[in-house]
Amino acid sequence: MKILTCGAYIPNKVLTNLDLEKIVDTSDKWIKERTGIEERRIEEEKSTASMALEALENALSKVDNPKNILENTLGIIVATSTPDYLFPSTACLVQGKLIEKYNLKNPPQVCFDILAACSGFIYAIYNAYNLLKHSEKKYFIVIGSEKYSKIINWKDRTTCILFGDAAGCTILEKGDQDNFLSFDIGSDGRYKNLLYVPCVDDQDKYLKMKGNEVFKIAIRSLSSSILKVLKKANKKPEDISYVIPHQANIRILKLVAERTKIPLEKFFINIERLGNTSAASIPVAMNEAIEKNLIKRDDLILLTAFGGGFTWGSILLKF
Repeated sequence: MKILTCGAYIPNKVLTNLDLEKIVDTSDKWIKERTGIEERRIEEEKSTASMALEALENALSKVDNPKNILENTLGIIVATSTPDYLFPSTACLVQGKLIEKYNLKNPPQVCFDILAACSGFIYAIYNAYNLLKHSEKKYFIVIGSEKYSKIINWKDRTTCILFGDAAGCTILEKGDQDNFLSFDIGSDGRYKNLLYVPCVDDQDKYLKMKGNEVFKIAIRSLSSSILKVLKKANKKPEDISYVIPHQANIRILKLVAERTKIPLEKFFINIERLGNTSAASIPVAMNEAIEKNLIKRDDLILLTAFGGGFTWGSILLKF
């Protein structure tokens, strides 16, 4: 099992810190110092499913005979906290568009969404890996697609500065060699009130977060998860070629690097341009690192994320 290819969709509209200064009581300097974010992208027209499809199409543009791959794909998992509908799933919406566009006779059949907030892509890869492992099919599509701009209160300066919209895609391919070396996923529902989006009728539907508390638990959970996957695979921090982390906060990543003894220079970071895109952040970052030729075949890559739930997870793999 390996990663065949990646793709991404980045919205055109840029929302800078200077733009936010005109909306809420904040400053470019404060945002950069506290988060590392300078700008983020906002999708004004496309839905979560449409962004997911764009990311998948970008991934398919990098392979020969996309229709053949789709005909031999077991399923589609979309990790998202911002679906277009409660049901049908975003994955089914993407599947429907693929059937129409490619006139598929044997389309991907196992199609569903995963909601694990910012850890969603890690959870989705873990599920896709295990489903594909026991299938006669050869491929599995995993997408992270988020439109957080629709669940953000743009009057709340503690949250509106953090998030952006984007989608990323990875296609897994089954082969004789398994490049996935170890997994670690976990959750702790006791912290549910620190980061959440209500959906009951008597509350607004905006994201709520207690940043200081989330900050502390994120550092602890990410560091522990990274060390666990390294231990499971009998690898050391110095063996890592690149860490592709969830892009939440530059200060979190600096402290995680310090605790795990993995140099910050090995962390691929694009938060300054895109902000926190939740479940999309890892596949988007991985795609960018590959396109910049920073990640090469046989490199040892570590994916890691932390999100509301609380959820967390890490994957160690050979690219």
